[in-house]
Amino acid sequence: MNNIDNLTNDKVLTRIEKDLLGEQAVPATALYGIQTQRAAQNFDITGMPISHFPDLIKALAMVKAAAAKANYQHGLLTEDKLSAITDACTDLINGEHHEQFIVDLIQGGAGTSTNMNANEVIANIGLKKMGFEYGQYSHLHPNNDVNRSQSTNDVYPSAARLAIVFAAKPLKEAILNLQHSLAAKGQAFGSILKMGRTQLQDAVPMTLGQEFNAFASDVGSEIAQIEQACLQLCELNLGGTAIGTGINAPKGYASLAIEELAGISGLPVTLADDLIAASADMGAFITFSGALKRLSIKLSKLSNDLRLLSSGPRTGLGEINLPAMQPGSSIMPGKVNPVIPEAMNQTAFQVMGTDMTITMAAEAGQLQLNAMEPLIVYNLLNNARLLEKSIRMLDERCIQGITANEARCAQHVENSIGIVTALVPHIGYENASRIAGHALLSGSGVAELVKQEKLLSDEELAAILSPDTMVSSI
Repeated sequence: MNNIDNLTNDKVLTRIEKDLLGEQAVPATALYGIQTQRAAQNFDITGMPISHFPDLIKALAMVKAAAAKANYQHGLLTEDKLSAITDACTDLINGEHHEQFIVDLIQGGAGTSTNMNANEVIANIGLKKMGFEYGQYSHLHPNNDVNRSQSTNDVYPSAARLAIVFAAKPLKEAILNLQHSLAAKGQAFGSILKMGRTQLQDAVPMTLGQEFNAFASDVGSEIAQIEQACLQLCELNLGGTAIGTGINAPKGYASLAIEELAGISGLPVTLADDLIAASADMGAFITFSGALKRLSIKLSKLSNDLRLLSSGPRTGLGEINLPAMQPGSSIMPGKVNPVIPEAMNQTAFQVMGTDMTITMAAEAGQLQLNAMEPLIVYNLLNNARLLEKSIRMLDERCIQGITANEARCAQHVENSIGIVTALVPHIGYENASRIAGHALLSGSGVAELVKQEKLLSDEELAAILSPDTMVSSI
């Protein structure tokens, strides 16, 4: 027996509601109605109801309020119904009554259950404000009034797009904070010379500051990618109703609704040029998912690099110290693991994997609609939240506490054969190769061998191998 069954047992006061399938008892105090209850009984999949994502509820309320205002301007709603609907939507936008959105995010019906959950909750809040009891839909009806001039097929994707744009805001803030923390470490580590590496082999010297500045630039560049994806999400099919033809909506309604929605949401929403195409098109969702995947790949690479640079601490690279967050072993005393980057890796893998899920769901659309849109929306909202929380974790519990092992960095430079690259313009590639091979076999230092062979004077060698010469940026 699920939660809805428990709510409708004999110990709970109920009201009777009807739909085309018959009657059901709904909890008397519930703001949702029979169609929401049926959906909750049918879909118990993720354990995440709509209420798990407040941005989606707020976006649904914004769309419903915009639609009501457009309907009122066309004479399709009375002033008292308009006030009831918009006041109810304001309550939802302000975070009230979210617990009444009980339908699972993954659902059949292309989002119909989500739309009806919103219609019923708004209608019942409105009825209470009008002085009527819940369920007295003859005074304010979920379909005839709250859903007037609308269809799930334009309401759900429009609200979903807004919700994703809202979810992107804290994500972008988290990325920006991470970028700043990495850049701060870049400044702090600016004078620490170390070896750069390619293919996990010694390459040429750089500073630890340059390495962290590069991390900052790489991560920070993803904010623009997400913003571009959000702009695509702001193109809506609201007013297209069932398949984009605008059936049951008055002429001019779509433009009015978009204008009202722009004012309510504060977003630069526009009406799609072709509403039929827009009703089936998942392109903007794919683009946003791609932006999250791209960000995840970079975050995972960053986490890999942090783990490598801190490896050891005595038998690995050991060039940086990650803050110790918890004991690392139940059997090895003193072991501390890089648990924060490891958790970031796992979030990144989750987002990369669900990008394929989103791709398959987008491809599965048929003709004028994509019935798999709820799966797309669930994963995009969840991925944005996972990334935001994980990035804040990585920033606050790892990056900000990193310290440098300056002596270890210097030791690696001194022992490296890679500095021979700086000598190539002065002694030639053949001499440099021979010196490198000799150093590798003998264990001698490159500078020592160059001096022995008198290929360069001490002054020339010191100038060429100075940190300023070897790590200067273009």
